[in-house]
Amino acid sequence: MIEFAPDEPRWRQVARIIRERIADGTYPPGTRIPSVVEMLNEFGIATSTGQKVHRGLRDEGLIYTEPGMGSFVTKRRPETSTSGRGDDTTAD
Repeated sequence: MIEFAPDEPRWRQVARIIRERIADGTYPPGTRIPSVVEMLNEFGIATSTGQKVHRGLRDEGLIYTEPGMGSFVTKRRPETSTSGRGDDTTAD
């Protein structure tokens, strides 16, 4: 288990870890990320905290959820820039 910083909500800290794992390729596009129960075991967090992690990553567009299957890393990562230019020319 990790040691949590007391000045930041745990769900944000866990979401940051999952986000880093997505960015470094630990969880490549199309792969399943840990379920809420798996996060409970790995991080020692409450169910509601794990649900907030999933909801936050979905809201960021980093993951999508297939009912009964789990949550998966999106195939196309959202732009980190908020310029809104829409000139993404990279292939999937």
